[in-house]
Amino acid sequence: MNGIPLAVDLDGTLIQTDTLHEAALRALRERPLSLLRLPLWLLQGRAVVKQQLAGLSRFDPSVLPYNQPLLDWLTEQRAAGRRLVLCTAADRSIADAVAVHLGIFDEVLASDGQTNLGGTHKAQALERRFGAGGFDYAGNARTDIKVWSRARQAVVVNAPESVSRAARQVSEVGQTFAPQPVGPGTLARVLRMHQWAKNLLLFMAPLAAHMLPEAGLATSLILAFLAFSLCASAVYVANDLLDLDSDRHHPRKRRRPFASGRVPVAIGVALAPLLLGGALLLALQVGPAFVAWLVAYFALTCAYSWGLKRLVIVDCLVLAMLYTLRIIAGAAAADIPLSFWLLAFSAFLFLSLAFVKRYAELEVQAGIGRERAHGRGYLTSDAPLVQSLGVMSGYAAVVVLALYLNSDSVLRLYHSPEFMWCAVPVMLFWISWIWMKAHRGQMHDDPLLFALRDRASLAAGALFFVVLMLGSRGWAW
Repeated sequence: MNGIPLAVDLDGTLIQTDTLHEAALRALRERPLSLLRLPLWLLQGRAVVKQQLAGLSRFDPSVLPYNQPLLDWLTEQRAAGRRLVLCTAADRSIADAVAVHLGIFDEVLASDGQTNLGGTHKAQALERRFGAGGFDYAGNARTDIKVWSRARQAVVVNAPESVSRAARQVSEVGQTFAPQPVGPGTLARVLRMHQWAKNLLLFMAPLAAHMLPEAGLATSLILAFLAFSLCASAVYVANDLLDLDSDRHHPRKRRRPFASGRVPVAIGVALAPLLLGGALLLALQVGPAFVAWLVAYFALTCAYSWGLKRLVIVDCLVLAMLYTLRIIAGAAAADIPLSFWLLAFSAFLFLSLAFVKRYAELEVQAGIGRERAHGRGYLTSDAPLVQSLGVMSGYAAVVVLALYLNSDSVLRLYHSPEFMWCAVPVMLFWISWIWMKAHRGQMHDDPLLFALRDRASLAAGALFFVVLMLGSRGWAW
């Protein structure tokens, strides 16, 4: 049995995140006006800031992204009779909640609203408690070097190589837990680059107006696509930061980079405004009308993230509007008038897809025994009604398409409009297929991304495109 107690840091060591940053994000989401007092708290010291932020919201310690290899090792040390101490600069209320949840710590030392227990203060507290060299310490950051210098042995966790070298210079390193590598794939997941495919909707209005081949127009639309993609990534980053708790309660979303702790939330806080700034710079090259619609899209997504997504039915209406806004912005980038038929068809179609998304989420939550979707206003028992509303919306989109095919616009734009009627059964099949897959529990969280990977959906899309080409050019083409 090792009689030397082991002190363990919390932020970045025991868990793959920073509780202070997350407390600030929860306060921003739940009580944003309270952050107006932040300058006053800062004047009173970091310990006060941590205590005040921790008191503004509650968190669930059971879903924090724990460093599982370290936690397994600590459990073994505890089973061997070693005394474990959770020693952290986080506020005591947070440290106590984590200690109670894990049940492996004999003692907790933490910031208390007066003393910020980090760096030198942490080293002094441990030395007073256990004597010089009377403890081992597990940490991860440069501030922990001061603690390692007074410890008997260092346990280096998730530390960059420069910190590991410094630890070896001031103490004997007994155990090392290497950080997980963060590669280009992780960055792509942070930006949700696969979601950029949705911004191809910007090309829909010019395509419907048969205007895409023009060179100047293509350049404007490419810039518009990049601007919307950067803006969407900024929104996704912000939404992931504000939705950490909900994502961690979801069986798949908990593996997202911020929710899992693979990427620090501080990076996301810095990244979101940079992406938004890049989007605005590109948008200015397209034109003022496009900038206005991009700003409208950003404002609506912010409103959705801040609260509208928690309102039953309203959340799906907003999602449908966000898809439709892409089509409107594409028309603005191309400087062409919008068709009533295209807007009506898009609104009903995307409302159906929004209901698909929500229905799939409710089915997942019901499958793990929950009665309410976390962070949403729905009960899992609402799933059948959501399904009915979605199917009706999808078929309404097909009705709008059928009415459009009988309008003067079709006769003017299409060389062989009789071929266009084949689009109706194609759309009927696809809407029915999407809902069949959702009903069977085989739907991705995002139906558009599902469609891009689903063979039947891709086949339906290809057939729809062929129908459009035949209608535009005639059989001789």
